[in-house]
Amino acid sequence: RRPQIWAFKVLGICLKMTDHSNEGAVTVNKESKASVNLQMENEEQKEQLLAKIMELEKQLDKKHKLELDMEQSLKEYGDLVQMLIIKEHRSNEELLEIRKELINGIKELSTHADIGVKRVGELDTRPFLEAMMLRYKDEEAGEKAAELCSLWQGYLSNPGWHPFRIVTVEGKSMEVIYEDEKLKGLKNDIGEGAYKAVVEALKEMNEYNPIARCVIPELWNYKQGRSATSLEGVRFLLKQWRNERAANFMVV
Repeated sequence: RRPQIWAFKVLGICLKMTDHSNEGAVTVNKESKASVNLQMENEEQKEQLLAKIMELEKQLDKKHKLELDMEQSLKEYGDLVQMLIIKEHRSNEELLEIRKELINGIKELSTHADIGVKRVGELDTRPFLEAMMLRYKDEEAGEKAAELCSLWQGYLSNPGWHPFRIVTVEGKSMEVIYEDEKLKGLKNDIGEGAYKAVVEALKEMNEYNPIARCVIPELWNYKQGRSATSLEGVRFLLKQWRNERAANFMVV
């Protein structure tokens, strides 16, 4: 009976070892599946990351292409602007030449019409002569007036004399003349008329030739007291030509 007992014990041990082996196999299978699942998840994450990288590369390519297109567009726009500036400059030069010819043509006409040529910035001598006539005899009055006009024309031509201040009117900045000691002395010593003549010449000088501060000929609309347009000058010359032609025709 002992050998039988021993055999049963051995059989029990073998069965226990088999159970442990099966449990180990199950554990290994579970670990293998977990490892496979983890590997699959890693692969999926790698694929997703790769897809994101590729998408970012596409976006960067698009952005780079867009930047290149913008640079090209800006270059073309700059070239266009430069060309327009050159054309405008040439047009302005041509218009200035036309205006000069109009001034020269109208200046030769001795007419007292609404359109003519005015020497802007030039001092009106009449108020000075009228003031001196009250103090001196004819010849001496003329000499004194000429001296004063020469003196004040020199002041007007001096860029260092700039009796203007900037004020804001209805939201817009503009330059206005203020009475400095020189202008106050002129008004008190010579009179209101001479003062107004100097102020008017000073305004013209500041508007039409503020840098060089010298008298220049300007196409002028005397009726409205302003600079005449080139079109007004052309119309005036055409009118004069037609009148002269009609007069010649009547004579013939």
